[in-house]
Amino acid sequence: MTTSFNGMNGVGGSSSRTVLITGASKGLGRALALELAKKGHTVIGCSRNHDKLNSLQSELSSPDNHLFLNADVKSNSSIEELARVVVEKKGVPDIIVNNAGTINRNNKIWEVPEDEFDAVIDTNVKGIANMLRHFIPLMIARKQGIIVNMSSGWGRSGAALVAPYCASKWAVEGLTRSVAKELPDGMAIVALNPGVINTDMLASCFGSSATMYQAPEAWAVKAATMILNLTAADNGASLTV
Repeated sequence: MTTSFNGMNGVGGSSSRTVLITGASKGLGRALALELAKKGHTVIGCSRNHDKLNSLQSELSSPDNHLFLNADVKSNSSIEELARVVVEKKGVPDIIVNNAGTINRNNKIWEVPEDEFDAVIDTNVKGIANMLRHFIPLMIARKQGIIVNMSSGWGRSGAALVAPYCASKWAVEGLTRSVAKELPDGMAIVALNPGVINTDMLASCFGSSATMYQAPEAWAVKAATMILNLTAADNGASLTV
């Protein structure tokens, strides 16, 4: 992975960046938002959970510098409105982290209820597509922008009992590589596997043994640096924290 800090293509260095994170109210999204804010960057966070967003904002040292909005990535109209408000209040983000995601309860594919399968695909795949639909044109107009699609080790391998989740993350990898070929120079889109982190989703799969893995806060320190150092040269890459 390149770690260039130069010019318009990069987003590293000491200058403050505006970073939009979906699914910011808990888990990896929340930890990343706190870490980026601590580093002096402007955070735009969205989630369906208004109370948790308020709680997150109250923890930031300069809460008025940031923007937290209710939005549902599964809804194209919700993301269309999100884009409108974000541009009006904070301008076009320098970086977008498509973090919002969900997982099915452990089950063989033929025992996964239809609505549960749909929720995984609608959030993890269509949710990213909705974000790309409304934010890529804004970034193209500025001729710069970095998009990070949260993937998974299970987007690069298979696992029993989580087939819907694996399918969604394989889709994220394919979507990312394809969109990378459509972006103009100066922009990048990458798939990022966060590694195995102790989140609610991991607990859903692993039960109490999830606590053996690193906490989101420890992960966010490394992830924030990695994301801030991405440049246009990373376009199309499948990376791992």
